[in-house]
Amino acid sequence: MSGHSHWSKIKRYKSATDAKRGRAWSKLARRIIVAAKHGGGNPDENLTLRYAIDDARAENMPNDTIDKAIKKGTGELGAANFETIVYEGYGPSGVAYMVECLTDNRARTAPELRKIFERGNGQLGATNAVGWMFEQKGVFTIEADKTTEDALMELALDAGADDVVLDGDMFEVTCPPAAYAAVKARLAEHKIPTSSSQIGMLPKNTVAIDTADKGAQILRLIDLLEENEDVQNVYTNYEMSDEVMEQAVNNA
Repeated sequence: MSGHSHWSKIKRYKSATDAKRGRAWSKLARRIIVAAKHGGGNPDENLTLRYAIDDARAENMPNDTIDKAIKKGTGELGAANFETIVYEGYGPSGVAYMVECLTDNRARTAPELRKIFERGNGQLGATNAVGWMFEQKGVFTIEADKTTEDALMELALDAGADDVVLDGDMFEVTCPPAAYAAVKARLAEHKIPTSSSQIGMLPKNTVAIDTADKGAQILRLIDLLEENEDVQNVYTNYEMSDEVMEQAVNNA
């Protein structure tokens, strides 16, 4: 399926930039608030909340901060009313961008994103401007030395995964969103650690980026978007070789 290697490469890039910049706890708190609001404050009964808490703990968010976010979501503490909105647009080299936001004021968020796109040599588009180029999938990345391809293939496919692909030193497991919980549980049952796991948007087709300069422009726009507090995730459809990616990261 197109887009597999894209996912692991962007995850590696994001890991490098997140380590430099630090993942904003406020973004994680918003996820927890929204998850608790829509599904209740018990993570054993609310998988969306459980995954949000897992991500928050992975970023060393204190337990009392997590608890406060849950209480804000359930109404025990006051909180802003956040809603999920996905904005779409084009960036440098015709690359498609889908920007998932949690915002309490869409009248603020849309103009801010429009300015960011323009600053990054892109353009914010209308609804479904690029959405048709993506499909929602559960995606897990696993270091290749943590398991064997045969073992991973057998247990992942048995749990409902679509595919398992080895990309360099990383396995990528993709699955329908409905199978995400089952695949995640099966990996945990077999004590196979994941480098990343989430339900996200995978590109159906990709745009090949063959120079570091073009790549750096694309990555810079991703950085600019992710610096906005309302932005939760940025999905794109670019494809770069490892060599071009490394040079682009250094130039971004």
